[in-house]
Amino acid sequence: MSAALRDVVSRTGRGPLVVVCIGTDRSTGDALGPLTGCELLARGYPPELVFGTLDEPVHAGNLGEALVRVGSAYPGAVVLAVDACLGSPENVGSISLADGPVRPGAGVNKSLPPVGQLSLTGVVNVAGFMEYFVLQNTRLSLVVRMAGVIAQAIVEAVPHQSDVWNSWAVRAAQGAGSRVPAKAVACGEVALTCSGSGEVPGETIQTDSER
Repeated sequence: MSAALRDVVSRTGRGPLVVVCIGTDRSTGDALGPLTGCELLARGYPPELVFGTLDEPVHAGNLGEALVRVGSAYPGAVVLAVDACLGSPENVGSISLADGPVRPGAGVNKSLPPVGQLSLTGVVNVAGFMEYFVLQNTRLSLVVRMAGVIAQAIVEAVPHQSDVWNSWAVRAAQGAGSRVPAKAVACGEVALTCSGSGEVPGETIQTDSER
């Protein structure tokens, strides 16, 4: 998946890769995004480029505001959206890469703005019946492993994001005549040690989680 993501990022444009991790820590299944944000920070991804963590989630209530902040602070940057979704039983645990935006809330009949030029979505549970209840009762171990897989793929796909970010920030600050706005991101005292593994058939990865 890292190779596929690297290829798509290179075709999409240059500049830093901003990752918008969508979801909430109030629902186990919907915590895939915030957990991925924390996993990215734990792997040294520039915190200025991560929106959405366990402490500062990006969810339906503040998504519009977050997108305004991303567009204002990082114009021209490539945005990768990360979100959980529901799917068929055989696809639970799979992660899909799309060259296009994610539409958050579609699985639970919410109308929210599309996010990102690229998107990674993870199937955390089965769709079709009582979606909110299903998300609330998703296994945390599965979601944590998937978050680790996604974060590792992003870090491996763009291994020099700190250098890219520093160079881009300096140029942007010089052009604007002022300091580029920075965003502090924290994950409190949470230490994430679980990681997932899987094989990559095309642009979809299947974790080795227990169904």
